[in-house]
Amino acid sequence: MTTVGVLMAGLDSRIVIVGLPSVAASLGADAEQAIWITQAYVLGSTVALLLVGRISDIVGRVKLYTSGFAVFTLGSLLTSLATDPAQVIGFRALQGLGSAILFTNSAAMIVDATPSHELGLSLGINQVAFRMGSMAGLTVSGVILSILDWRALFYINVPIGIFGTAWAHFRLREIAKLDRGAPIDWAGFVSFTGFIMALLLGLTLAAYGVGEARTVDALLAFSFTSLAVFAYVEHHTPHPLLDLRLLRIREFTGGVVAQLLNAIAFGAVLLLLSLYFQLVLGLSPLASGILILPMNVATLACGPLSGRLSDKYGHVPFTTTGLAVISLSLFLFSTTDASTPYSHLVVYIILFGAGLGFFASPNISSIMGSVPAERRGIASGF
Repeated sequence: MTTVGVLMAGLDSRIVIVGLPSVAASLGADAEQAIWITQAYVLGSTVALLLVGRISDIVGRVKLYTSGFAVFTLGSLLTSLATDPAQVIGFRALQGLGSAILFTNSAAMIVDATPSHELGLSLGINQVAFRMGSMAGLTVSGVILSILDWRALFYINVPIGIFGTAWAHFRLREIAKLDRGAPIDWAGFVSFTGFIMALLLGLTLAAYGVGEARTVDALLAFSFTSLAVFAYVEHHTPHPLLDLRLLRIREFTGGVVAQLLNAIAFGAVLLLLSLYFQLVLGLSPLASGILILPMNVATLACGPLSGRLSDKYGHVPFTTTGLAVISLSLFLFSTTDASTPYSHLVVYIILFGAGLGFFASPNISSIMGSVPAERRGIASGF
Protein backbone atom coordinates (compact mmCIF):
# COMPACT_ATOMS: atom_id res chain seq x y z
CA MET A 1 0.00 0.00 0.00
CA THR A 2 2.98 2.34 0.41
CA THR A 3 3.47 1.85 -3.33
CA VAL A 4 -0.14 2.87 -4.01
CA GLY A 5 0.38 6.00 -1.91
CA VAL A 6 3.40 7.22 -3.84
CA LEU A 7 1.74 6.24 -7.14
CA MET A 8 -1.16 8.56 -6.29
CA ALA A 9 1.22 11.32 -5.21
CA GLY A 10 3.16 11.05 -8.47
CA LEU A 11 0.01 10.88 -10.57
CA ASP A 12 -1.44 14.08 -9.13
CA SER A 13 1.82 15.96 -9.52
CA ARG A 14 1.24 15.85 -13.31
CA ILE A 15 -2.41 15.04 -13.92
CA VAL A 16 -3.60 18.64 -13.89
CA ILE A 17 -1.15 19.82 -16.58
CA VAL A 18 -3.24 18.49 -19.48
CA GLY A 19 -6.50 19.46 -17.78
CA LEU A 20 -5.40 22.98 -16.86
CA PRO A 21 -7.14 24.70 -19.81
CA SER A 22 -10.42 22.96 -18.90
CA VAL A 23 -10.10 23.89 -15.22
CA ALA A 24 -9.23 27.51 -16.00
CA ALA A 25 -12.02 27.92 -18.56
CA SER A 26 -14.65 26.33 -16.32
CA LEU A 27 -13.81 28.52 -13.32
CA GLY A 28 -12.94 31.70 -15.21
CA ALA A 29 -9.34 31.70 -13.97
CA ASP A 30 -6.91 34.25 -15.40
CA ALA A 31 -3.38 33.33 -16.52
CA GLU A 32 -1.78 33.96 -13.13
CA GLN A 33 -4.40 31.91 -11.29
CA ALA A 34 -3.98 29.09 -13.80
CA ILE A 35 -0.26 28.98 -13.04
CA TRP A 36 -0.92 28.62 -9.32
CA ILE A 37 -3.41 25.80 -9.84
CA THR A 38 -0.38 23.69 -10.80
CA GLN A 39 2.21 25.36 -8.56
CA ALA A 40 0.13 25.17 -5.37
CA TYR A 41 0.58 21.39 -5.29
CA VAL A 42 4.34 21.73 -5.68
CA LEU A 43 4.51 24.43 -3.02
CA GLY A 44 2.38 22.50 -0.53
CA SER A 45 4.45 19.35 -0.90
CA THR A 46 7.90 20.97 -0.97
CA VAL A 47 7.41 23.18 2.08
CA ALA A 48 6.22 20.25 4.19
CA LEU A 49 8.85 17.63 3.29
CA LEU A 50 11.48 18.35 5.95
CA LEU A 51 8.95 18.97 8.72
CA VAL A 52 7.05 15.79 7.92
CA GLY A 53 10.28 13.81 7.82
CA ARG A 54 11.39 15.13 11.20
CA ILE A 55 7.99 14.55 12.82
CA SER A 56 8.01 10.96 11.56
CA ASP A 57 11.40 10.41 13.22
CA ILE A 58 9.92 11.63 16.52
CA VAL A 59 6.31 10.38 16.74
CA GLY A 60 6.35 7.47 14.29
CA ARG A 61 5.72 6.86 10.63
CA VAL A 62 2.52 4.81 10.61
CA LYS A 63 0.21 7.38 12.22
CA LEU A 64 1.63 10.10 10.03
CA TYR A 65 1.35 7.98 6.89
CA THR A 66 -2.28 7.19 7.66
CA SER A 67 -3.03 10.87 8.19
CA GLY A 68 -1.28 11.63 4.89
CA PHE A 69 -3.69 9.36 3.03
CA ALA A 70 -6.60 11.10 4.75
CA VAL A 71 -5.29 14.62 3.99
CA PHE A 72 -4.60 13.74 0.35
CA THR A 73 -8.08 12.23 -0.05
CA LEU A 74 -9.73 15.25 1.58
CA GLY A 75 -7.76 17.61 -0.66
CA SER A 76 -8.82 15.64 -3.74
CA LEU A 77 -12.49 15.69 -2.73
CA LEU A 78 -12.50 19.41 -1.94
CA THR A 79 -10.71 20.26 -5.20
CA SER A 80 -13.34 18.34 -7.18
CA LEU A 81 -16.06 20.41 -5.46
CA ALA A 82 -14.34 23.81 -5.79
CA THR A 83 -16.33 26.64 -7.32
CA ASP A 84 -13.66 29.29 -7.93
CA PRO A 85 -9.92 29.45 -8.72
CA ALA A 86 -8.92 30.46 -5.18
CA GLN A 87 -10.54 27.34 -3.75
CA VAL A 88 -8.80 25.10 -6.28
CA ILE A 89 -5.44 26.67 -5.45
CA GLY A 90 -5.96 26.24 -1.70
CA PHE A 91 -7.19 22.66 -1.96
CA ARG A 92 -4.38 21.74 -4.36
CA ALA A 93 -1.93 22.93 -1.69
CA LEU A 94 -3.72 20.64 0.78
CA GLN A 95 -3.30 17.80 -1.71
CA GLY A 96 0.39 18.64 -1.90
CA LEU A 97 0.69 18.43 1.89
CA GLY A 98 -0.89 14.98 1.83
CA SER A 99 1.45 13.85 -0.93
CA ALA A 100 4.47 15.05 1.07
CA ILE A 101 3.37 12.94 4.05
CA LEU A 102 2.85 9.88 1.84
CA PHE A 103 6.08 10.24 -0.09
CA THR A 104 8.33 11.02 2.86
CA ASN A 105 7.11 8.19 5.07
CA SER A 106 6.84 5.61 2.30
CA ALA A 107 10.57 5.15 1.69
CA ALA A 108 11.42 5.34 5.40
CA MET A 109 8.83 2.66 6.26
CA ILE A 110 10.20 0.36 3.57
CA VAL A 111 13.77 0.74 4.88
CA ASP A 112 12.58 0.06 8.44
CA ALA A 113 10.83 -3.16 7.41
CA THR A 114 13.13 -4.59 4.72
CA PRO A 115 16.32 -6.66 5.19
CA SER A 116 19.39 -4.91 3.78
CA HIS A 117 19.92 -7.56 1.08
CA GLU A 118 16.43 -6.87 -0.34
CA LEU A 119 16.41 -3.10 0.10
CA GLY A 120 17.27 -2.20 -3.49
CA LEU A 121 14.42 -4.23 -4.95
CA SER A 122 11.84 -2.94 -2.45
CA LEU A 123 12.82 0.70 -2.86
CA GLY A 124 13.08 0.14 -6.61
CA ILE A 125 9.45 -0.89 -6.82
CA ASN A 126 8.49 2.11 -4.68
CA GLN A 127 10.48 4.58 -6.78
CA VAL A 128 9.18 3.11 -10.03
CA ALA A 129 5.64 3.56 -8.72
CA PHE A 130 6.24 7.28 -8.14
CA ARG A 131 7.88 7.72 -11.55
CA MET A 132 5.10 5.74 -13.22
CA GLY A 133 2.52 7.94 -11.54
CA SER A 134 4.30 11.10 -12.69
CA MET A 135 4.60 9.87 -16.28
CA ALA A 136 1.14 8.30 -16.45
CA GLY A 137 -0.49 11.49 -15.16
CA LEU A 138 -0.47 13.03 -18.63
CA THR A 139 -2.01 9.95 -20.25
CA VAL A 140 -4.59 9.36 -17.53
CA SER A 141 -5.58 13.01 -17.68
CA GLY A 142 -6.16 12.78 -21.42
CA VAL A 143 -8.28 9.63 -21.05
CA ILE A 144 -10.40 11.12 -18.26
CA LEU A 145 -10.96 14.41 -20.07
CA SER A 146 -12.07 12.57 -23.21
CA ILE A 147 -14.90 11.00 -21.19
CA LEU A 148 -15.67 13.27 -18.19
CA ASP A 149 -15.13 16.86 -17.09
CA TRP A 150 -12.11 18.21 -15.18
CA ARG A 151 -13.56 17.44 -11.73
CA ALA A 152 -13.04 13.74 -12.41
CA LEU A 153 -9.28 14.36 -12.35
CA PHE A 154 -9.62 14.78 -8.59
CA TYR A 155 -12.60 12.77 -7.35
CA ILE A 156 -11.13 9.65 -8.95
CA ASN A 157 -8.65 9.67 -6.04
CA VAL A 158 -11.34 9.57 -3.36
CA PRO A 159 -12.31 5.86 -3.29
CA ILE A 160 -8.65 4.81 -3.55
CA GLY A 161 -7.74 7.24 -0.79
CA ILE A 162 -10.50 6.02 1.53
CA PHE A 163 -9.39 2.42 1.05
CA GLY A 164 -5.74 3.37 1.57
CA THR A 165 -6.51 5.28 4.77
CA ALA A 166 -8.47 2.36 6.21
CA TRP A 167 -5.85 -0.19 5.16
CA ALA A 168 -2.99 1.81 6.68
CA HIS A 169 -4.92 2.31 9.94
CA PHE A 170 -5.77 -1.35 10.46
CA ARG A 171 -2.79 -3.16 8.90
CA LEU A 172 0.38 -1.14 9.42
CA ARG A 173 2.40 -1.42 12.65
CA GLU A 174 5.12 0.89 13.94
CA ILE A 175 8.57 -0.76 13.94
CA ALA A 176 10.84 2.26 13.44
CA LYS A 177 13.60 3.28 15.83
CA LEU A 178 12.40 6.74 16.86
CA ASP A 179 13.87 9.85 18.43
CA ARG A 180 11.01 10.06 20.92
CA GLY A 181 10.56 13.18 23.00
CA ALA A 182 12.80 15.38 20.86
CA PRO A 183 11.43 18.90 20.28
CA ILE A 184 10.51 20.11 16.81
CA ASP A 185 12.70 22.84 15.38
CA TRP A 186 10.03 25.40 14.52
CA ALA A 187 12.55 28.18 13.88
CA GLY A 188 14.19 25.98 11.27
CA PHE A 189 10.82 25.17 9.71
CA VAL A 190 9.82 28.85 9.46
CA SER A 191 13.13 29.86 7.87
CA PHE A 192 13.06 26.89 5.48
CA THR A 193 9.46 27.71 4.52
CA GLY A 194 10.47 31.30 3.82
CA PHE A 195 13.32 30.08 1.63
CA ILE A 196 11.20 27.65 -0.42
CA MET A 197 8.12 29.87 -0.78
CA ALA A 198 10.06 32.96 -1.84
CA LEU A 199 12.22 30.94 -4.22
CA LEU A 200 9.27 29.24 -5.94
CA LEU A 201 7.31 32.49 -6.10
CA GLY A 202 10.26 34.36 -7.58
CA LEU A 203 11.12 31.69 -10.14
CA THR A 204 7.47 31.25 -11.14
CA LEU A 205 6.92 34.99 -11.63
CA ALA A 206 10.14 35.24 -13.64
CA ALA A 207 9.40 32.18 -15.79
CA TYR A 208 5.88 33.26 -16.73
CA GLY A 209 6.57 36.99 -16.92
CA VAL A 210 3.72 37.93 -14.58
CA GLY A 211 5.73 39.99 -12.10
CA GLU A 212 7.95 43.07 -12.14
CA ALA A 213 11.72 42.58 -12.10
CA ARG A 214 12.14 44.28 -8.72
CA THR A 215 9.48 42.02 -7.20
CA VAL A 216 11.33 38.95 -8.46
CA ASP A 217 14.65 40.34 -7.18
CA ALA A 218 13.14 41.04 -3.75
CA LEU A 219 11.70 37.53 -3.51
CA LEU A 220 15.00 35.91 -4.48
CA ALA A 221 16.91 38.09 -2.01
CA PHE A 222 14.47 37.14 0.75
CA SER A 223 14.80 33.50 -0.24
CA PHE A 224 18.58 33.40 0.07
CA THR A 225 18.45 35.40 3.31
CA SER A 226 16.03 32.82 4.71
CA LEU A 227 18.38 30.05 3.57
CA ALA A 228 21.26 31.67 5.45
CA VAL A 229 19.09 31.96 8.57
CA PHE A 230 18.05 28.32 8.19
CA ALA A 231 21.67 27.17 7.95
CA TYR A 232 22.58 29.20 11.06
CA VAL A 233 19.64 27.85 13.06
CA GLU A 234 20.32 24.25 12.06
CA HIS A 235 23.99 24.56 12.99
CA HIS A 236 23.26 25.89 16.49
CA THR A 237 20.13 24.04 17.64
CA PRO A 238 20.56 20.73 19.52
CA HIS A 239 17.57 19.17 17.72
CA PRO A 240 17.70 20.49 14.14
CA LEU A 241 15.00 20.05 11.54
CA LEU A 242 17.76 19.00 9.14
CA ASP A 243 20.78 17.40 10.77
CA LEU A 244 23.60 18.98 8.76
CA ARG A 245 25.89 16.14 9.83
CA LEU A 246 24.06 14.03 7.25
CA LEU A 247 25.78 16.10 4.57
CA ARG A 248 29.12 14.69 5.73
CA ILE A 249 27.99 11.24 4.59
CA ARG A 250 29.33 10.91 1.06
CA GLU A 251 26.70 8.43 -0.11
CA PHE A 252 23.91 10.66 1.20
CA THR A 253 25.16 13.95 -0.26
CA GLY A 254 26.21 12.48 -3.59
CA GLY A 255 22.93 10.62 -3.95
CA VAL A 256 20.84 13.69 -3.14
CA VAL A 257 22.72 15.89 -5.63
CA ALA A 258 22.39 13.23 -8.33
CA GLN A 259 18.68 12.88 -7.56
CA LEU A 260 18.19 16.65 -7.85
CA LEU A 261 19.85 16.80 -11.26
CA ASN A 262 17.94 13.73 -12.40
CA ALA A 263 14.63 15.26 -11.27
CA ILE A 264 15.35 18.43 -13.25
CA ALA A 265 16.03 16.38 -16.38
CA PHE A 266 12.94 14.22 -15.83
CA GLY A 267 10.60 17.19 -15.40
CA ALA A 268 12.04 19.01 -18.40
CA VAL A 269 11.81 16.00 -20.73
CA LEU A 270 8.26 15.16 -19.71
CA LEU A 271 7.07 18.75 -20.20
CA LEU A 272 8.94 19.31 -23.47
CA LEU A 273 7.75 16.03 -24.98
CA SER A 274 4.16 16.94 -24.15
CA LEU A 275 4.58 20.39 -25.72
CA TYR A 276 6.39 18.93 -28.74
CA PHE A 277 3.64 16.45 -29.52
CA GLN A 278 0.81 18.93 -28.95
CA LEU A 279 2.18 22.25 -30.22
CA VAL A 280 4.70 21.16 -32.86
CA LEU A 281 3.00 18.02 -34.20
CA GLY A 282 -0.56 19.17 -33.40
CA LEU A 283 -1.61 16.00 -31.58
CA SER A 284 -4.29 15.72 -28.89
CA PRO A 285 -3.39 15.43 -25.18
CA LEU A 286 -4.50 11.79 -25.20
CA ALA A 287 -2.39 10.94 -28.26
CA SER A 288 0.58 12.73 -26.71
CA GLY A 289 0.25 10.72 -23.52
CA ILE A 290 0.07 7.46 -25.46
CA LEU A 291 3.23 8.29 -27.41
CA ILE A 292 5.10 8.85 -24.12
CA LEU A 293 3.99 5.48 -22.71
CA PRO A 294 7.13 3.59 -23.87
CA MET A 295 9.04 5.60 -21.26
CA ASN A 296 6.78 4.14 -18.55
CA VAL A 297 7.29 0.62 -19.85
CA ALA A 298 11.08 0.98 -19.91
CA THR A 299 11.16 2.40 -16.38
CA LEU A 300 8.87 -0.33 -15.10
CA ALA A 301 11.08 -3.01 -16.67
CA CYS A 302 14.43 -1.64 -15.54
CA GLY A 303 13.64 -0.27 -12.06
CA PRO A 304 13.03 -3.49 -10.10
CA LEU A 305 15.75 -5.29 -12.09
CA SER A 306 18.30 -2.61 -11.22
CA GLY A 307 17.20 -2.68 -7.58
CA ARG A 308 17.60 -6.45 -7.35
CA LEU A 309 21.02 -6.43 -9.04
CA SER A 310 22.25 -3.54 -6.87
CA ASP A 311 21.44 -5.60 -3.77
CA LYS A 312 23.90 -8.18 -5.07
CA TYR A 313 26.59 -6.16 -6.83
CA GLY A 314 26.43 -2.73 -5.19
CA HIS A 315 24.88 0.62 -6.07
CA VAL A 316 27.61 2.39 -8.02
CA PRO A 317 27.59 0.37 -11.29
CA PHE A 318 23.85 0.83 -11.74
CA THR A 319 23.52 4.49 -10.74
CA THR A 320 26.43 5.27 -13.08
CA THR A 321 24.91 3.24 -15.91
CA GLY A 322 21.54 4.92 -15.40
CA LEU A 323 23.01 8.42 -15.49
CA ALA A 324 25.07 7.57 -18.58
CA VAL A 325 21.99 6.29 -20.44
CA ILE A 326 20.00 9.38 -19.37
CA SER A 327 22.80 11.65 -20.63
CA LEU A 328 22.89 9.82 -23.97
CA SER A 329 19.12 10.17 -24.37
CA LEU A 330 19.25 13.89 -23.53
CA PHE A 331 21.85 14.39 -26.25
CA LEU A 332 19.67 12.50 -28.72
CA PHE A 333 16.63 14.58 -27.72
CA SER A 334 18.64 17.73 -28.48
CA THR A 335 18.99 16.61 -32.12
CA THR A 336 15.24 16.37 -32.76
CA ASP A 337 13.11 18.78 -34.77
CA ALA A 338 9.67 18.72 -36.40
CA SER A 339 10.91 16.34 -39.10
CA THR A 340 12.27 13.68 -36.70
CA PRO A 341 10.27 10.47 -37.26
CA TYR A 342 8.61 8.89 -34.25
CA SER A 343 10.50 5.66 -34.96
CA HIS A 344 13.66 7.54 -33.93
CA LEU A 345 12.05 9.50 -31.12
CA VAL A 346 10.61 6.40 -29.45
CA VAL A 347 14.14 4.98 -29.15
CA TYR A 348 15.22 8.14 -27.31
CA ILE A 349 12.14 7.91 -25.09
CA ILE A 350 12.82 4.26 -24.23
CA LEU A 351 16.48 5.01 -23.47
CA PHE A 352 15.46 7.83 -21.13
CA GLY A 353 12.95 5.61 -19.33
CA ALA A 354 15.49 2.80 -19.00
CA GLY A 355 18.05 5.22 -17.60
CA LEU A 356 15.54 6.45 -15.03
CA GLY A 357 14.80 2.90 -13.95
CA PHE A 358 18.45 1.89 -13.64
CA PHE A 359 19.33 5.05 -11.68
CA ALA A 360 16.44 5.60 -9.28
CA SER A 361 16.32 2.29 -7.42
CA PRO A 362 19.97 1.90 -6.37
CA ASN A 363 20.33 5.62 -5.74
CA ILE A 364 17.50 5.85 -3.20
CA SER A 365 18.71 2.59 -1.65
CA SER A 366 22.18 4.09 -1.24
CA ILE A 367 20.78 7.29 0.28
CA MET A 368 18.45 5.62 2.77
CA GLY A 369 20.92 2.89 3.71
CA SER A 370 23.65 5.40 4.57
CA VAL A 371 21.84 7.28 7.36
CA PRO A 372 21.15 6.31 10.99
CA ALA A 373 17.80 4.58 11.59
CA GLU A 374 16.43 7.46 13.67
CA ARG A 375 17.15 9.92 10.80
CA ARG A 376 15.47 8.00 7.97
CA GLY A 377 12.38 10.18 7.96
CA ILE A 378 14.30 13.40 7.50
CA ALA A 379 16.60 11.72 4.95
CA SER A 380 13.56 10.66 2.93
CA GLY A 381 12.13 14.18 3.10
CA PHE A 382 15.41 15.68 1.96
